[in-house]
Formats: sequence, structure tokens, C-alpha cells
Amino acid sequence: MAQIAPADFTCVLYEVKDHVARITINRPERRNALNPRAYAEIEAAFRHADADPEARCVVVTGADPAFCSGEDVKEMMTGEARAAPAQRRIRFEPTPAAMAVIECDKPVIAAVNGAAVGWGMELALYADIRIASEKAVFAELFIKRGLVCDVGGFWKLPAIVGQAKAAELLFTGDPIDAAEAGRIGLVSQVTAHDQLLPAAMALAGRIAANAPLALRYMKQGLRKTSPGDPREIGAWAIETIYTLFATEDHREGVKSFLEKRAPVFTGR
Repeated sequence: MAQIAPADFTCVLYEVKDHVARITINRPERRNALNPRAYAEIEAAFRHADADPEARCVVVTGADPAFCSGEDVKEMMTGEARAAPAQRRIRFEPTPAAMAVIECDKPVIAAVNGAAVGWGMELALYADIRIASEKAVFAELFIKRGLVCDVGGFWKLPAIVGQAKAAELLFTGDPIDAAEAGRIGLVSQVTAHDQLLPAAMALAGRIAANAPLALRYMKQGLRKTSPGDPREIGAWAIETIYTLFATEDHREGVKSFLEKRAPVFTGR
């Protein structure tokens, strides 16, 4: 999908005020679950913010009640999206929306106001700083669907919470609440729900008040200290996800989710 201008967004709200770009996933009726259009708009919004000289810091959040509940499984499994895995348009390169966030040279703050699960947790991981509402919940649910995570779980999560805790979260898919996220360092602060956006915007304002060129180079320096190449890791993740799409376990993971029951995996 060609890059979309902010004026044409239907799934994302975009605004810049006082040098802070605010990106809001706006599908509250689907708990901000992502369809192809939403992924494309997230990519476009971050590319736009990165190129905008008026934006010096970015805050990403979701319209209540969720931050982002991952991929819109119900929509993906209807119509053309029900095509066999071999027919799906999968490119063996990192998710474009993920790379737009990772490559953004402006500091990014995730204001996590509710569920950040599946790719929603990945999105939070791509941010430089995470602030959580007391209502936030985090989960790397991919294992429950017979899949692996995107680049965030492999590249960022171990660096943030440590290898062992990252393995626990990835291998179990268990959710954690805001208090636990604060305890393990996944988020830098936890606020009352109604204070989340004011806190995030205040922090963004303090960051945006600093020298823009120095901020850009500061972020580039932090990126250089991160282990591994996110493009290489992301390409491997997408190729692996493509392979797992063809398995019976993935189909069972999706079916059990839609039927609201525990999955029964067979290793096929």
C-alpha cells in the first residue's frame, strides 16, 4: 500500500502541538486491533513524524479502552484474508510498520492506556520509553497462536527486562499487569489512568525542549548500542511466521481464540 497522508487516515489520529507529534490508534470498537490499513497508517504516521521538522518527540497511544490488542484476527480470517498461507502476501523483510518506529530518529514514548498484547506489545517495545496506566496489561501472545513474535520481542525485550524474564514472557504468553511491568523495568512509570496522557505529554515536552540535532544523535547513539541488526532479526521473524502460518498448530491457535477455548496443540 502506498504511503498515506495524515489527512487520509481512517484508523489513526495524528497531530503535532508544541513540537510533540501524537499518534493515536483509533479503532476503539475493535480494541485498536490492527488490519492492513491500520498497519499502513502506523507506518505512514511515524515516517511523517520523522520527516516533520516541527516534531521533536513522538507519543503513541490508543483510543480507550486499549492501547493495541494486536492483529485483528476476526477480520484477517474473513474474505480474502482466509487465503491459504502460501497465497498470503508475505515478504521476507521486517514488518514495515515496525521499522518505521524503530528507524524514527525522534524520541518515541508509548503511553500504554490498556491492553498492549501481541503486536500491541511489540509496538510498545519499539518505543524508547514506556509509561503505563494502572489499567495497562502486556502480553506476548504469539505462542498461544502457534507463532513467534515480531522483531520487538527478540531485539528489544531481552535488553529491557533481561534474557530470562524475556524468555518467560515469550515462552508462556502470560499477561502481566502494570505493577509487574513497572517492577521488571518494562515501563519507566505507572500512573493513574486519567493522568497517563498528561504525564506522557509533559515528559515529551521536556524532551522536545532540548536541542533537536543533539536529540537525533543521542537516539542514534542508543540505537548503535543495541545488540543485533533489527532488519536481519525482523526478516528472520517474518520468514519463520510465514512457515508457521502453514501449521496445524497455528490454525488451532486461531480457531481456539475465535471459539474462546483453550488450544490443543499437536506439534504439527
